[in-house]
Amino acid sequence: MSNSNLQQPVVRHSPSRGAGSPDVWGIYEPDTGSIQYICADPATKKAALIDVVWNLDPKNYRFSTDSMEQVLDLVQQNALSVEWILDTHPHADHVMASALLKERIGAPTGIGEKAPDIASIWAGLYNLPDAFDPARDFDRLFVEGEIFRIGDLEVRVMLSPGHTLGSITYVCGDAAFTHDTLMQPDVGTSRADFPGGTTEELWDSIQEILALPGETRLFVGHDYGTEERDEPEWEATVAEHRAGNRHVKDGTRREDWITLRNERDATLALPDRILAALQINLRGGRLPAAEEDGNNYLKIPVNRF
Repeated sequence: MSNSNLQQPVVRHSPSRGAGSPDVWGIYEPDTGSIQYICADPATKKAALIDVVWNLDPKNYRFSTDSMEQVLDLVQQNALSVEWILDTHPHADHVMASALLKERIGAPTGIGEKAPDIASIWAGLYNLPDAFDPARDFDRLFVEGEIFRIGDLEVRVMLSPGHTLGSITYVCGDAAFTHDTLMQPDVGTSRADFPGGTTEELWDSIQEILALPGETRLFVGHDYGTEERDEPEWEATVAEHRAGNRHVKDGTRREDWITLRNERDATLALPDRILAALQINLRGGRLPAAEEDGNNYLKIPVNRF
């Protein structure tokens, strides 16, 4: 697949469907298979940026802002004004660009209220008891059911644990940003084996998402293609998932899916960026403070996983 679009930073626009429906741009980041989003009110041109990537080369441990710049270029090209910088959870496979974005454009950052609980788990794994304080490093910790606005559009926060214990879904009109719960229908669902994650909670979260109206556009967090598909995809409706998601379509039994998911997760290695990404993401996308030589250092636990 040397010419595959899975290796390209693909951009697609999912246009508003009318009153109360946002414009959505998806920006595919090929190194990690992550999808970054712009969710905008077409009436006011106010926007939120969701799950934007700060690029990390895990071979050389060098950062770049290519993905962030691509997102900001789209904002400028579409004459949007950013009101929010949002993350759905502390990501394991990529580093969040939230702090850099706030420095650049000044908009507030937000994540779910259970981010401190996730931080507590990982502070123990890193033996860094005082390193993480999401209440300090994010401007807003959203609670279950909270309503906020992007321009004139209402956004509702759904707690969607399972992949992590504090993942959240943002529901804006007929669009829901479902992060690492569902994959595309031809792939299925996401893993639940990271510390604090559980398959049982992930099943419940997915069922709540699939109870949204059938026409709701679900925007997933990742895509890696399939043996049959080398074009990245990230949007499908609730109805399409219920009819054809290979793991959780209508009629799937909870116990069968839990067995399938647990067996699949047992075969998966850690993402190659996870041990770097989480100690940055739990600081809101900031590196640890520079040491006396002026350089930043990350701490890697050995023989813990």
